[in-house]
Amino acid sequence: MKTKITLKGKLINLRPLSLKDAPNFCKWFEDPEVSMFISLRGRGAPSLKQEKEWIKNNFKTKDNAYFCIETKDHEHIGSVSLMHIDSMHKSAEFGISIGNKRYWGQGMGTEATKMMLDYGFKKLKLHRIGLQVIAYNFRAQRTYQKSGFVYEGRLRDKMYFNGHWHDMIMMGILREEWDRTRRVGK
Repeated sequence: MKTKITLKGKLINLRPLSLKDAPNFCKWFEDPEVSMFISLRGRGAPSLKQEKEWIKNNFKTKDNAYFCIETKDHEHIGSVSLMHIDSMHKSAEFGISIGNKRYWGQGMGTEATKMMLDYGFKKLKLHRIGLQVIAYNFRAQRTYQKSGFVYEGRLRDKMYFNGHWHDMIMMGILREEWDRTRRVGK
């Protein structure tokens, strides 16, 4: 679905994905330090043409909601999404990437995660949001736990990357867990 709204947070804003974002994604995906934490859509970093095509195709689908993460001074630093939105089962899969490494460890990923959970549970009326994270991405796992996700399982040798097999950790959060987390956090 082409998102048309902007969500405003304390540290960041989430704005609709745009073709002008393609060069940043290409640059970030070429960086091995960034790409080691994400499952690239193809194999290797996309070309600018491929990335623009991917963005255009996302405007056509109704089962994904992609947002760009921007600092308050409008610097594009990453993206966050709800994918495979299933209106019948009221579920979706969460994804996030802070591609600009200058902003790692500053709480922006945690805020973007919480904003997307809020969007998914309040606006889209979802019941469950799940995710998969590569097992060695401990920073992301801590972010997800802080946001209320719980460990659900492990997919052994799910991803082949850099000449090695890696496990994927499955995590999820239900609407009532999100509501409980928000009440405790206030």
